[in-house]
Amino acid sequence: MIPHPERIALHNEIHTRPRPRVSSPCQVSHLALLRSPGAPSSPAALRELCLQYGIAPPSDGQSHFSGDFGRFRLKWERHGEFDDYTVYRNMMRADDPFAEPAIDALPSGWLNGVDGQLVAAVHIALLPDGPQWSHRDRIAAALGATDLIGAELSDGAAVLHTDLHLDSHGYTRFLLINRSMNASLSGRHLQRLLELEVYRMMAMLGFPVARAAAAELNELERSLGRLVSRLESAPANEEPEMLNEVTRLAALAERIASETGFRTGASRAYHALVRQRSADLREQRVAGLETVTEFLERRFTPAMAFCESVDRRLAAAAERIDRASNLLRTRVEIEREAQNQQLLGAMNRRAKLQLRLQQTVEGLSVVAISYYAIAVLGYVFKAAEAIGLNINTELASGIAVIPVVTFVTLAVRRLRRSVGSERDPL
Repeated sequence: MIPHPERIALHNEIHTRPRPRVSSPCQVSHLALLRSPGAPSSPAALRELCLQYGIAPPSDGQSHFSGDFGRFRLKWERHGEFDDYTVYRNMMRADDPFAEPAIDALPSGWLNGVDGQLVAAVHIALLPDGPQWSHRDRIAAALGATDLIGAELSDGAAVLHTDLHLDSHGYTRFLLINRSMNASLSGRHLQRLLELEVYRMMAMLGFPVARAAAAELNELERSLGRLVSRLESAPANEEPEMLNEVTRLAALAERIASETGFRTGASRAYHALVRQRSADLREQRVAGLETVTEFLERRFTPAMAFCESVDRRLAAAAERIDRASNLLRTRVEIEREAQNQQLLGAMNRRAKLQLRLQQTVEGLSVVAISYYAIAVLGYVFKAAEAIGLNINTELASGIAVIPVVTFVTLAVRRLRRSVGSERDPL
């Protein structure tokens, strides 16, 4: 039995990114950054930070890293098109859990050296339950929120509150009140919340792309409608222009598809992940509050539906262009067939004229050859009369006309049939 060369790596893949165990109280800060083209396999800023604290940095080709830096823990992960950094810290102010977020534990200025474009930034405060968190005004003040969104998680083991707005520093805030979660469940819920926000933002990257594509699709569909309406009544001399137009529209549709295909396809994948993470939270309604899932269904899902509608419109436009091209091609072929029929008719008429001319020439040839043959025979008859033969030259020439003409006619026809058989042996 020969093991597959990738068996061990494939088996261990599910264990490569374990969720951390987190106990309350805990602060979490998370950053997701779109990776720049040609970025190194491991971030230079992370390697420098590890060396500064005497920690072994991630090796080339490694896609994740987790290290304890004393005052904080840092986790880095590389995904398909973005990197994320998660900072964990246990210290916090119970009266104001977001006053000194976990990100502040990083060395001053270190974030300035991190490569990539910021897509999502999240602060999460995990706190033990207490009487102060039963007042929504207290929760809203901690979050700096006016309209709360919240739900109980995992059959009431925790309560989540947020407003999904950005604070003054550009971070989304989540307040997670721990009622009965153990460290493992807390870590899983923290990871789900982070992924929910990051995947939501990554999915939304397709929205402006789809919106720009929709504007071009509007013009493409109008042009296609005008082209199709012309197919019914346009004269034949406009067919080259219509062929150029359908070619232009096909090229435009292909360009839009190439520019939007990857981004909108990625949005569909990220949207599926958002729905999965939302379901994993196992939300239960808190009286008077909208759940995170309900809020996303009302605000986020329509944006994803718009992206999908643009994809469907683009596919439908490509099919319509293909049908219009086929119709135009059929029309051109029918027109060409009619022209070919006319050309064949003209060729048949010319062939008939040529045959008649050939017959006329053949008749003239018979007359001319017979005339010269009879003239030669006349000289023969005169020569015979001169040597004493009793021949009436004129009478003999007259009698020779019929056999000479008959012989010449048969000879010319035989020659014509011989030439015809050589041209077409079948």
